[in-house]
Amino acid sequence: MARAVSTQRKALVTVVAWVIGIVIFFPILWTILTSFKTEAEAIASPPSFLFFDWTTENYGEVQARSDYFRHFWNSVIISVGSTVLGLIIAVPAAWAMAFVPGKRTKDVLMWMLSTKMLPPVGVLIPIYLLFRDTGLLDTRIGLVGVLTLINLPIIVWMLYTYFKEIPGEILEACRMDGAMLKEEILYILTPMAVPGIASTLLLNVILAWNEAFWTLNLTAAKAAPLTAFIASYSSPEGLFYAKLSAASTMAIAPILILGWFSQKQLVRGLTFGAVK
Repeated sequence: MARAVSTQRKALVTVVAWVIGIVIFFPILWTILTSFKTEAEAIASPPSFLFFDWTTENYGEVQARSDYFRHFWNSVIISVGSTVLGLIIAVPAAWAMAFVPGKRTKDVLMWMLSTKMLPPVGVLIPIYLLFRDTGLLDTRIGLVGVLTLINLPIIVWMLYTYFKEIPGEILEACRMDGAMLKEEILYILTPMAVPGIASTLLLNVILAWNEAFWTLNLTAAKAAPLTAFIASYSSPEGLFYAKLSAASTMAIAPILILGWFSQKQLVRGLTFGAVK
């Protein structure tokens, strides 16, 4: 009896998980399907799901109108650059908070997290003026810096959580054997926290890749990433839904592929230390 109830529960959980997954994925699927429609079919009512005249002309027009690969490489450089810089700063910070905590460590962590609650538009003008006066407007370096600062609280929090799961006795033993601070972090702590660091890296890349507010306000042409590439298909004449969907599909495809191939590592990192 208990076995039958357990089987039914697993089946119910599986069905619910599939339903949630389909609901979450449906907007992406609809965007991809719309990218293969003509503009007339894209705005048709009622909309057609699979039975329409498939076409790839939208992708050709998007690439002819905009240099997709320039935007793509801007996104890669900005996302990877901000992630690497964030990890360089966050690993020592998380180590200090996890293994050498002070009286105000928790307060500092809460303060860092509270900065994510600040509406970005509230600091747009001072940051814009700072970028203008320092020549960082429409530069990759400028976006790498601002995205690093924006995502740094999340990186520190995640790494702090992972580091807290590592027994401090291991690091004490390393110190007794004469390990220096740099060796302790690079050769002992970092290898033990690889799943957590990997998931933090992947999450930060995704957040930086999808960032739209700062990229749209601090870039124009030279450093514009794929978020600006998508926004360029919104014009005063109206929205070109089919072309906008094609541009969106081309922008999200790389990060979807990355997430698909790294999902095991991401899940492993996010559950790091959950089972003792």
